[in-house]
Amino acid sequence: MTKFRLAHLGLVMAAIGFNAAAPMVGLSVAHAQTVRAEVGKPLQEAQKLAASGKNKEALAKLKEADAVGNKSELEKFQLEYTRGSIAAAAGENDTAARAFESVLASGKLNANQQSKITEALASIYLRARDYPKAITYIQKVLKDNPGNTQMREQLIQTYYQSGKLAEAAKELQAGGAKSEGNLQMLANIQLKQNDKAGYVQTLEKLAASYPKASYWADLLNRVVGKPGFSSSLNLDVMRLKLALKQIAKPAEFMEMGQLALQAGNPAEALKIVEEGYKKGALGTGADAGRHQRLKDLAAKTLAEQQAKAAEQEANFRKEKDADGLANLGFALVSDGKGEAGLKLIDEAIKLGSARKPEEMKLHYGIAQYHAGKKAAAISTLKSVKGTAGEPELARYWTMYINNPV
Repeated sequence: MTKFRLAHLGLVMAAIGFNAAAPMVGLSVAHAQTVRAEVGKPLQEAQKLAASGKNKEALAKLKEADAVGNKSELEKFQLEYTRGSIAAAAGENDTAARAFESVLASGKLNANQQSKITEALASIYLRARDYPKAITYIQKVLKDNPGNTQMREQLIQTYYQSGKLAEAAKELQAGGAKSEGNLQMLANIQLKQNDKAGYVQTLEKLAASYPKASYWADLLNRVVGKPGFSSSLNLDVMRLKLALKQIAKPAEFMEMGQLALQAGNPAEALKIVEEGYKKGALGTGADAGRHQRLKDLAAKTLAEQQAKAAEQEANFRKEKDADGLANLGFALVSDGKGEAGLKLIDEAIKLGSARKPEEMKLHYGIAQYHAGKKAAAISTLKSVKGTAGEPELARYWTMYINNPV
């Protein structure tokens, strides 16, 4: 009799990586029964051939063992195990799959070995692009080991590659997709399924955790294009774009500066124009004169506001003009007078007569952030409601504050 131990097959199975088949180094059978020499000898010779990279010759050598009659169950098991190992290394997927399925059905493997063989079968079928069978074996692995994150990722990838988008999305959502790659995959699936709400939610997670310009640009474009979006929030969108360093063109700086002036905030307008000059977007080219005129207007308007601020404040308070009081407060914050400005906005909100109370609350949160009160800003922004884009912008400002670009 020739003693034959499966531990020797580790050299062959090491050739099977996860992307091709599951790693099998160190796999052995608990019992060490002997097999007949006419079976054991060609098995050992096949292993030696495989260990030296001669997989085709090794598979041919196994035919000698195939020809032996009346093989015991152990001899059949060891023959198929050897065949599966060598065939997998040789890239002969059909042969490897049949052999390992036989091994799996033998009842001679312990739980750990069954898991490894099942992983190998999953990977073999993946390599053969037989996605239904690959999914079946991946699910078997996960049933016994739900915490196998590698196989969980492979299941998601296989669902996606095989067009089972709903199943892939379900797995991604159940696992709380957090990696950028998984979030991107989920977003792509949601786009293909025309799940606009789901896509925006996933895009928000991407922008919050991986604040790239492309994610932010998509988010802001979508909020502006949302039905019912109020044009009065255009300046707030541009404020966030400026913070995200997404204002770069001369026309963008000019438009934003003009909007800030129209909002009664010349200090902000002047800062915007000066930023445009600093970036080289303004002050050059055929429109340099227009740029300078806007800068001069912002500076002149700021000087006039500073001279009349106390008078304006008294008039707004006398007339209980919440909007005027809040706009003046925001302008004071932009002019570096944070405490005084925030006090006016808070007073305006308490008057309860704002034309757009949620928009005013949004401005209060942005002003608190600019005044250096981060925690208060986040608290205010989280309370913003509305239907015209206010809650989305409040949420995006919170995301930026928590993880600035």
